[in-house]
Amino acid sequence: MNITVFDDLDKLYKEAAETFAELSEKAIQKKGQFSVALSGGSSPKAIFKLLATNEYATRIDWSKIYFFWVDERWVPLHDDKSNAKMTFETLLDKVPAHKEHIFPMYKDNVLPEDFAKEYESQIRNVLGYDGIFDFILLGMGDDGHTASLFPGEEILNEKDKWVDAYYLKPQEMFRITLTAPIINKAENILAVAFGESKKHALNEVLNGAYNPELYPMQLIEKKENFRFFTDHKAMGD
Repeated sequence: MNITVFDDLDKLYKEAAETFAELSEKAIQKKGQFSVALSGGSSPKAIFKLLATNEYATRIDWSKIYFFWVDERWVPLHDDKSNAKMTFETLLDKVPAHKEHIFPMYKDNVLPEDFAKEYESQIRNVLGYDGIFDFILLGMGDDGHTASLFPGEEILNEKDKWVDAYYLKPQEMFRITLTAPIINKAENILAVAFGESKKHALNEVLNGAYNPELYPMQLIEKKENFRFFTDHKAMGD
């Protein structure tokens, strides 16, 4: 794992956008496409806005990128709680991405559990049976969750499925998410978490005993391809 601690959030966002651009260039040059799974939240929103500016948008071959999502609240795409809605508004509606290369994690009139199977098939159709994303962008909650892998939930034990959906009682809603097995397959993973509220969970994730039931971010393997962008407040400096 490579940890970078920033003293300025604008620098963090810029470095994240630079990472996306550089990895897209390398992947497209190597194999003609770039497959990504994106997260929701305020940090990705700031990164997406940067990617939509001329500085980055003109560098990236958007027609060669396949867009998936890391997780989603099971709400329609027009709902303000939808991660996909935010991504369209800040990035995908502003760049020449191909609509047939965009795979929102929601479908009307389908049960979330059934759509999880369909979404896994969509991933296989693009990535093949290895299921290796070029890039996955993660966040981390104050409780140490990432994607929709929340503390104490059965999904933390998933070993085979790439995508699953379940009812999250504390939020009184269904969530659909990539699972740890497919996230850990990715060529490159970037997690972004910062601020005083993340300090306890981040310390446990990085330095505490292995206990993913309490801190699910620990399920993400600390390999060389896993980058973590944070700030001094979250690190307790």
